[in-house]
Amino acid sequence: MLDLLVIGAGLAGLTAAYSAASTGLTVKIIAKGMGVTHWHAGTIDVLGYDSDGKGVARPLEAIGDLPDEHPYRLLGTERLSVALANFAALTAAIGLPYTGAQTAGDNLWLPSPVGAARPTFLAPAGQVAGDLSTGQPLLIVGIEGMRDFYPKLIAENLAKQGHTARHAFLPLSLFTPRHDITTLQLAKLAEEPTRLDPLAEALARLVKPGERIGLPAILGFENHPAVLERLTKATGASVFEIPTLPPSVPGIRLHSRLRRKLEAMGVRVEIGMEAIRFGAEGAHIGWVETETSSRPLKHRAANFLLATGGILGGGIDSDHTGRVWEVVFDLPLTIPQERSDWFRPAFLDGSGQPVFRGGVPVNEDFQPIRPDGTPVYANLWAAGGTLAGADSIRERSVEGIGVGTGANYSLCRILHASRD
Repeated sequence: MLDLLVIGAGLAGLTAAYSAASTGLTVKIIAKGMGVTHWHAGTIDVLGYDSDGKGVARPLEAIGDLPDEHPYRLLGTERLSVALANFAALTAAIGLPYTGAQTAGDNLWLPSPVGAARPTFLAPAGQVAGDLSTGQPLLIVGIEGMRDFYPKLIAENLAKQGHTARHAFLPLSLFTPRHDITTLQLAKLAEEPTRLDPLAEALARLVKPGERIGLPAILGFENHPAVLERLTKATGASVFEIPTLPPSVPGIRLHSRLRRKLEAMGVRVEIGMEAIRFGAEGAHIGWVETETSSRPLKHRAANFLLATGGILGGGIDSDHTGRVWEVVFDLPLTIPQERSDWFRPAFLDGSGQPVFRGGVPVNEDFQPIRPDGTPVYANLWAAGGTLAGADSIRERSVEGIGVGTGANYSLCRILHASRD
């Protein structure tokens, strides 16, 4: 029997599976879909904004100011720091290294797809050179006809914030004669020497001494580091990617390499498996059942970890009556059960909306708990966006919560103890 069944294949689920498998536990992942990695910028945002909406310079030092029920407060700074360091080591090992600001503990401030300053704690090497705190001039280069990337807008907005920035365009014909193509297709084309060499030469003609070059996130897929190195060498300038609107090439790169690593460790990752029922005897879950094209399939394990996301990720659902429920185990939630209490009168209220801060309450071991504080099930844990206590999109903590709570080392110790 499996030691652990992980439900959800987002960053929290993948991190949880890796953490458990790396200690010798047998693990499988089932998921309805791919998770948030395909939609986010490919960075690890730990804490970008405080409760007043002000930018956070040093996220790990700001954890003590968060509410007691926040996942970071339950984790503590030490456990979160270890999880982030181990994640950085993992990404280096899989050939997609993530790093932070030159001043350890600081947030990077990277250009967003519209030219805003975007706070993040760890970023892939292909984005780090875009850190706006360095003050180096920027050349933002777009591809004519490419959807969802507007270099003129980005450069103008950066200039309004006091950064020296200009824009330029290159023809789509450098990549393909097609007129309609996705960012992922462009990324794969950029790896071909017949496309990469003309791109490098064109960029070398555009860039001025002292500038760094910002491009849409299309600089390779499987061989992204080699593409980045080739362009940097050819231009003599720092080259960096700016994420586009979804689907996210940096996020898909990360998911692909993490999944490949897990499968090499013996972890099966089964996508298209929507959990629809479960069976329990007393305080122990015995199996989870998923929908298939023929008949439901039971997945048995000694222990289970829920990482299906929050109300925006589909792990929590609602109906027109105001009822809100967790979709797999029907766990207790902190979300108000009256629709009128889900939102504040102002749509863009500075303190956020109650419905997004709610979720599954847990103890310090991240086991879902009842209102009296006792675990709902003895062999169930939760991680990521499913958890209560954080408005993660507003505070820019989605990936940090996923990595930190997914790498639940107390869970691994408990599972080893129960197996022994």
